[in-house]
Amino acid sequence: MIKNLVRTFGALSLALVPLLSSPAAQAAAPDPHAAAAAAEVTTLADAVGLVKVTEEDRTGYTRTDFKHWNSGDDKSDGCNTRNEVLLAEAVVAPTVEPGCKLTGGTWVSYYDGQEVTNASSLDIDHMVPLAEAWDSGASTWTAARREAYANDQGAHTSLVAVSARTNRQKADQDPADWMPPSPEAQCRYVREWVATKLRWQLTADDRELKR
Repeated sequence: MIKNLVRTFGALSLALVPLLSSPAAQAAAPDPHAAAAAAEVTTLADAVGLVKVTEEDRTGYTRTDFKHWNSGDDKSDGCNTRNEVLLAEAVVAPTVEPGCKLTGGTWVSYYDGQEVTNASSLDIDHMVPLAEAWDSGASTWTAARREAYANDQGAHTSLVAVSARTNRQKADQDPADWMPPSPEAQCRYVREWVATKLRWQLTADDRELKR
């Protein structure tokens, strides 16, 4: 599926934001400024070729294996990861009330182009769903690394605020089974899916890449 879409979209580029290389850094979310400075730009076609192909296995998966939402990147702001992403992605900033309660604000859900003015109508989507990550390598990770993955704000591609309806339609499906309903979103979606797989060294199965 992804390779077919790459052929459709043509020679697109994307920035690959790596995890920092030390074991401690891999267990925690990388510093976003350091990671951005080290980003590597490559073509989407070349990036797809870097994704390792293996069979997937969901044996033993439970969503609770990925602790989220935690206290986010800024431990002093009183906001969890969900609210930090909402604040980062708002096109009109909401008011932040005590306890990091968000009121007002405007967001655009890029999966369907919907404008949303109520934060509770949004889900924070894991670009590569937790179950898909488990299938693709996260089953061997430590609990700390899975928590870092589930709360990753080190790359803007990892977590995205979208309408609850589209997030729940997507569920844990990969691009072979689900793509954003907005045609304008599909190019971005494929780029961000591949970038996230490479960022976390996750694999893909044949159907996901080739269908």
